Amino acid sequence: MTTATPWKRNLYILWLGNFIAGIAFNLLMPFLPLFINTLGHFSKNSLNLWNGVAYSSTFLVSALIAPLWGRLADKKGRKLMLLRSSLGMAVVNLAMAFVTNTWQLVFARVLIGLFSGYIPSASALIATEVPQNQSGKALGFLTTGNISGTLLGPLLGGAIASVWGYRSTFIITGILLLIVFFLSLILVKEHFTPLSEEKAKLSFKQIMASTQHENVIWGMMLTTLIIQTAITMVNPFLTLFIRELMHFHGPITMVSGVIAATPGFATVLIAAKLGDIGDHIGTARIIKIALGLGVIVFILSAIVTNVWQLWGLRFIIGLADAALLPGVQTMLIKMTPKESVGTIFSYSQSAQGFGSVIGPMMGAVLAGIIDYRGTFVVNAVLLLVILIVLMMIHRTNEKLKSAL
Repeated sequence: MTTATPWKRNLYILWLGNFIAGIAFNLLMPFLPLFINTLGHFSKNSLNLWNGVAYSSTFLVSALIAPLWGRLADKKGRKLMLLRSSLGMAVVNLAMAFVTNTWQLVFARVLIGLFSGYIPSASALIATEVPQNQSGKALGFLTTGNISGTLLGPLLGGAIASVWGYRSTFIITGILLLIVFFLSLILVKEHFTPLSEEKAKLSFKQIMASTQHENVIWGMMLTTLIIQTAITMVNPFLTLFIRELMHFHGPITMVSGVIAATPGFATVLIAAKLGDIGDHIGTARIIKIALGLGVIVFILSAIVTNVWQLWGLRFIIGLADAALLPGVQTMLIKMTPKESVGTIFSYSQSAQGFGSVIGPMMGAVLAGIIDYRGTFVVNAVLLLVILIVLMMIHRTNEKLKSAL
């Protein structure tokens, strides 16, 4: 019992840190284009362009820089990365309250991407300390902290902006991240063993070779990229699709908000439980079941006739989401030496970041070419492809079979 106490303590503290960080990261999402509009005079097209650049630049820079931070985490410790990320983003968000033009805002968003990585670092820290037979449950539980904050953030952000103005939200975001910084600094206790000089000099290629399961890890990276692409692909047009289903009448905004938040609520309800089930019957099996479920749900989403059907299907896709990315992280833990977890997790974060950039772009383009319903079919095809890839990897890898 005593050996389990330290990692469980860290898990609960980092859950709270992820929850607060999730709120902070999403406070400004409801009004970012409205804030940009206050920084100048823009046409509709230029406003959309600046909003897209400001939004996506964070994810793009984060995806590019993540491997550097991951390697540093393996050398210097994951707690240091928690402190770097939370303090850096706190300072930048406080500074964003005083931007006067769009270039300054985009530069600040780039810096946010540069300092990002709190949530992946939290996952990496827990991954190195949790007993492997409880890793799925632990990472599933940790995921619920971030998602809970993500759901609450836009609601609080909209309320704060409507009462005190847009700029106050940046200040509150900075304060919340400072709270996360001190929470991590004072309460998180990492049991870190620095890498030997020989291991510290290993290249990424050598690290991958040392895992003895390189093809599986690359498969998990590809899975992360495609899952995140599929999850975010519907974002640009979901509200417009709901408007069509409601025949352009009724409380479209309210219904859109409820349906958009539904997958997150479903994930919060079941993520830890699915992780626990995966620990007992095999994480790979849970991932494949979730991918199959996702394929079916996206196909059915293409033929819905009312918002109630869509709402039900979005709830089910949230159940699938609860098994997918946490499951992939659990598989990475099982395949990766503990001293390389930060590096491998950082490349997974990069894949997720690129998916967050590619998904909305693909969704917007495809919706204009093959309509909203056709885009749901493309989502199903993407998940089917990755399901086939994982089944092929499973056939040739004994370690993956043992996870079933």
